[in-house]
Amino acid sequence: MVYQHQETFHSLQSFRRVFFPILLAFAGAAAALAQDPPQPIPPPSQPVVQDREATADSHSQTPVLQHRNRRYQLHSADVLTLEFPFTPEFNQTVTVQPDGYVTLRGVENMHVEGETLPEVTQALRMAYSKILHDPVINVELKDFEKPFFIVGGEVGHPGKFDLREDTTATEAVAIAGGFRESAKHSQVLLFHRVQGGWAQVKKLNMKKMLKEGDLDEDAYLAPGDFLYVPKNTMSKIAKFIPTSSMGLYANPGMLR
Repeated sequence: MVYQHQETFHSLQSFRRVFFPILLAFAGAAAALAQDPPQPIPPPSQPVVQDREATADSHSQTPVLQHRNRRYQLHSADVLTLEFPFTPEFNQTVTVQPDGYVTLRGVENMHVEGETLPEVTQALRMAYSKILHDPVINVELKDFEKPFFIVGGEVGHPGKFDLREDTTATEAVAIAGGFRESAKHSQVLLFHRVQGGWAQVKKLNMKKMLKEGDLDEDAYLAPGDFLYVPKNTMSKIAKFIPTSSMGLYANPGMLR
């Protein structure tokens, strides 16, 4: 009997030595968790997806302006037809006057020169909203000044040409028949119309561009541009040089 009690006592001692440290460890961990609760595990980072439209807008301010400038802008003598589907009594055909205004039925005159058709349509709706409720207006460009450019000076066929597509200054010279022998290739002048009737002038060294095969400095023409090719120095003084001194180099056509 005493032996059984001793065996039980030794079993309890062994149990305490094995499991009591484990219980203490769990108790310590529970106390630590109570003081500092676990933070939620953040979800895995998602790839950043940029808003394509916002990104496009942030990088397309200049392209938008360029696109706007490429739209046809009204000039004097252009003819517009205004159609009012729900109030046909206001239908009319107007012509852009030399001062840039059009005379409208029922509202004040409006300046439209330099504006595009969408801009004019919006302005007309605002003007007629004073006498009509939510007016619907269809604007059509009936007749207009076709884009053109002019090449003058020492080219084969100087004159006025239609500007049907993007055209550079060197291409314009080719369209006008190319350079004459009397042309000064190095100082071709490009006159560009600006608001107020003044002109910006750009000097183009086409001799260098064509010789080196580098057209990076070649300029695109805008509607109404004037390209002028001056005479070279030799052609200016040739008429003062006696033909006898020119010998075999004299042009037979100059002797007539």
